[in-house]
Amino acid sequence: MRDQSIDDFLEELAARVPAPGGGAVAAMHAAQAAALLAMVARYSVGPRFAENAELVERVLVKADALRVDALELAEDDAEAFLAVTGAYDLPQETDEEAEERSATIANALAEAAEPPAAVIVAATHLIAMAEELLPVANPNVVADIGAAVESARAAALTARLNIEVNVAGVTDDDARRRLAATVDGVGALAQRADEVTASVRQRMSRSA
Repeated sequence: MRDQSIDDFLEELAARVPAPGGGAVAAMHAAQAAALLAMVARYSVGPRFAENAELVERVLVKADALRVDALELAEDDAEAFLAVTGAYDLPQETDEEAEERSATIANALAEAAEPPAAVIVAATHLIAMAEELLPVANPNVVADIGAAVESARAAALTARLNIEVNVAGVTDDDARRRLAATVDGVGALAQRADEVTASVRQRMSRSA
């Protein structure tokens, strides 16, 4: 996906094919959030911002890394979902085939839940980075912090949906518990994003 044009990706997304789908979109939301935070950080360097140079540099390095990671997660998600569709296509004419098919589907669904779970983790980091960056960022690009947290929020909420649609078929109890714990934190994460956006809007109204 990283080598596709935006138009090609959207055309593939719109096509009647199993993947890419919502999981890839969640990862792309995270990638865009990371890119926006990196841009804000790059506008927040220099003598004027020297007091917080270490913080800004740390956010910048991490944002660039998360952008790369999120793109990989988009590709991982598409591959994992194709494995799920392949598992459903397995034969089930005999009891042995049906049993093997069921086990393969359960394993594939567990694997398919991993990329969106990682997207939620990435979104958690991104929102925390936005919280750190907002008080010290260049005020000329503060609106982009709001855009970044909204993208990260969308990433987490979309990823949650993709986990929930798959987790019912996961038979491994440890995996189910871990995925449930990941999903349970998304509501609080979205609230944190809302608070950052509200702070951004307050700062923008004061400077208007």
